[in-house]
Amino acid sequence: MKIVVPGGTGQVGTLLARTLCAAGHEVVVISRAGGGAGSRAVTWDGRNEGPWAAEIDGADAVINLAGRSVNCRYTATNKQAMMSSRVDSTRAVGQAIARATRPPRVWLQMSTATIYAHRFDAANDEATGRIGGDEPDVPAHWRFSVDIAHAWERAQAETATPATRKVAMRTAMVMTPARGGVFDVLLGLTRRGLGGPIAGGRQWMSWIHGRDFVRAISFLIERDDIVGPVNIAAPQPLPQREFMAALRAASGTRIGLPVTRWMAKVGAVFLRTDTELTFKSRRVVPGRLNDAGFSFDFPEWPAAARDLINSRREMR
Repeated sequence: MKIVVPGGTGQVGTLLARTLCAAGHEVVVISRAGGGAGSRAVTWDGRNEGPWAAEIDGADAVINLAGRSVNCRYTATNKQAMMSSRVDSTRAVGQAIARATRPPRVWLQMSTATIYAHRFDAANDEATGRIGGDEPDVPAHWRFSVDIAHAWERAQAETATPATRKVAMRTAMVMTPARGGVFDVLLGLTRRGLGGPIAGGRQWMSWIHGRDFVRAISFLIERDDIVGPVNIAAPQPLPQREFMAALRAASGTRIGLPVTRWMAKVGAVFLRTDTELTFKSRRVVPGRLNDAGFSFDFPEWPAAARDLINSRREMR
């Protein structure tokens, strides 16, 4: 198959492109930078149609991963960049699909599991999950990440692509052994003795092993009956304190100092990130993938953590 991946130069996109190329597919990465991992690269500005759109005409699948990282301070400038990079790129991809003479049969669009409410009482699946944004007991600025998710998915849904199936991938944290990713950050903190509970550690963490993320995408490409939002998350989320305890065990680290709420707030300033990333309880489960018969290689975090650490050792 020919698979076009806008925004495919990040950590997750690089893993995806490398795996798809290894499986024998033709992969075209569309980005502001170059490509890599065996794929062919085409440039764009992430906003306007251009020569890159010709790659979509005749492709079998489009997987749009474009969007500025949310791991930053929520300043006005950064918030505008996070929103526009997602919405503008999605609209541009949608327009290219709509105008294609031979449109792709499927458009997988990145979204986020953060669209769901901060909660402790029950898990969020696609059918019964509670959408966030109006919780009475969370900081007002948390609504912004939910607004991004709504705008992101709306940009895809409002584009008329009658010949192309559309899937919004509500993705949890993707764990890979690569440098600079979320697992790399968490492991680094753990090895420094800082991998303890944050603000009590009750908040749920949803995640997915990078290998299962790629397998889920291949599964969704093939399943013509799946349309709309799909949670891309492992079936076993767990509270932050248990998540970090498993990571400490996998890395052979005995000490995990607890971090209070005020310490986390101070740390977020120095790390130039936002406390929502650590305080929000994200309890998301893959209802539609489970119902469709998808089998996870890593359904539970302890085994996933051990595999990721072993993979890092092999990379060295």
